[in-house]
Amino acid sequence: MRPTQQQEVAVTGLSLNPQGGVPSVVKRAIVIGNGCAGAENQCIGLVRSLGLFDRHLYYSVARPRGGISRWLHWLNISLYKNLGRFISCICAGFSIKSNDSVGRRSGMRDEFEVADAKQIAAMARRTFDKSGPLLVVASGRDTISVASSIRRLAMDYVFVVQVQHPRSRLERFDLVITPRHDYFSLTPEGKRQIPFFLRPWVTPREPPGRNVFLTTGALHNVDSSTLRNAALEWKDEFESLPKPLVVVNIGGPTRNCLYGVDLAKQLCAMLHSILWSCGNLRISFSRRTPKKVKEIIARELMSNPKVYIWDGRDPNPHLGHLALADAFIITADSVSMLSEACTTGKPVYVVGAERCTWKFSDFQKTLHERGAVRPLTGKEDMVEKWSYSPLNDNAEAAKRVIQDLSERGWKIES
Repeated sequence: MRPTQQQEVAVTGLSLNPQGGVPSVVKRAIVIGNGCAGAENQCIGLVRSLGLFDRHLYYSVARPRGGISRWLHWLNISLYKNLGRFISCICAGFSIKSNDSVGRRSGMRDEFEVADAKQIAAMARRTFDKSGPLLVVASGRDTISVASSIRRLAMDYVFVVQVQHPRSRLERFDLVITPRHDYFSLTPEGKRQIPFFLRPWVTPREPPGRNVFLTTGALHNVDSSTLRNAALEWKDEFESLPKPLVVVNIGGPTRNCLYGVDLAKQLCAMLHSILWSCGNLRISFSRRTPKKVKEIIARELMSNPKVYIWDGRDPNPHLGHLALADAFIITADSVSMLSEACTTGKPVYVVGAERCTWKFSDFQKTLHERGAVRPLTGKEDMVEKWSYSPLNDNAEAAKRVIQDLSERGWKIES
């Protein structure tokens, strides 16, 4: 368990409830992440929208990566941990040191950074009279057991929010925040796509209940304050660039949004076709972008004086791009990147949406119907602008948290 700041400062440094009696003001939060920036940023975004960003602790539930871990990612983290202990016992039985080269190759040697549910629940009970209720926000499959255990052990002292759908037993949480397309399997179109004999195994199996809040896209760590600060930070670097400034964000193929070299070549052709209307084109790759895709795009476009390709080194210009770009071109695989861009209210063009299936296709359809995105064809004039109602999922989710807290007689400290 590794909080990012000293626990005693964060917990005991809070003021007493000025009204006395039973504490009813939420003045602190705990974020439980799974080691994935995409999941953790959703929690941070919600905490920021609630005004608790500077009053939260972070704990990680992270499993080792590499080695044998790549084949066991489907296991529940508790089972994975037990398997690690079993392998250690086997190694001990054969006089093999678990931290030698065998352990390193297996990927099982690394220490688990698992947030301790019992310790967090005990802290919530112990400090309740002085510091008030504790808000717990978690995201990612590996955090489910920890977050639900905290609620079970300290139900009257905490409010537990699980971001992203936990697939089953939603009653374990006070609130579940998840995109609307996670319920695609229950729509008429979703049912048509599922063979009858597989339907009992596809989750979710029931419509969203009272403790579920549906968003359009994914929560994220971008709001108006973040964008204002980013605009100031990157202004000097971007202000001299010719307009319009067009940002291209490229993700990577997923199970329900497959693509590769073919889409890279198609994208390059379309970008060449629109360059005449761009002042400057800035391209960024994600960690998931295949090497061959990067190589093709770099080879085709790097020599053009209008094109800048970020090399992946710090500082990361992502927030500066969101704040100062005039338009975006984004591959359809990334719900997070599309959600962030559609928060700005600026034109967003999508590449590869026709290759998406299942709930990813439903998400693309929702954005298109909202007027937030258009497919990139290569015939666009990038000076053109259009208006739509920007996504506001963070603020709407925060409003729902505040509403549910008020029903319990609690409120967020202003």
